[in-house]
Amino acid sequence: KEILDTMLGHLGFVAEIQEIETESGIQLQVFTAEADALIGHNGETLEDLQFLLNRILQSTDRNAPRVQVDVGHWRAMRDDKLRQRIRQIAETVRLTGRPVKLEPMNSYDRRIVHNTLKDDPELMSFSPTDDARIKRITIQRRATSAQH
Repeated sequence: KEILDTMLGHLGFVAEIQEIETESGIQLQVFTAEADALIGHNGETLEDLQFLLNRILQSTDRNAPRVQVDVGHWRAMRDDKLRQRIRQIAETVRLTGRPVKLEPMNSYDRRIVHNTLKDDPELMSFSPTDDARIKRITIQRRATSAQH
């Protein structure tokens, strides 16, 4: 929390930071009047800030837990929109039977897609196996061994 506060101060942001324990670890929720500037286009500035914070934490303690940074609950709202969009695409795949290749996504967004579809008995999602940081997920019907 202190490191993020210092980083934001050096960048010229006045902010209040709340530390929240979540099931996936620690989240630092930032509240500022300059939220749009801190989030950036499609969350790119927010992602960069989170990346730098985690690199700093890892450099001092290799076992430091990964910290998620959010601004004004932007990430939670965006995640909900992504889940809703994936459910709509899944319905299209279910109806047409045609696979859909999504836009390139970072690992965080890909995890949301995979988790949204993991319990679906009819559909599956998969990422290419290359080393690229940004990958395109495909959503398709599961192969069935026996037709009912």
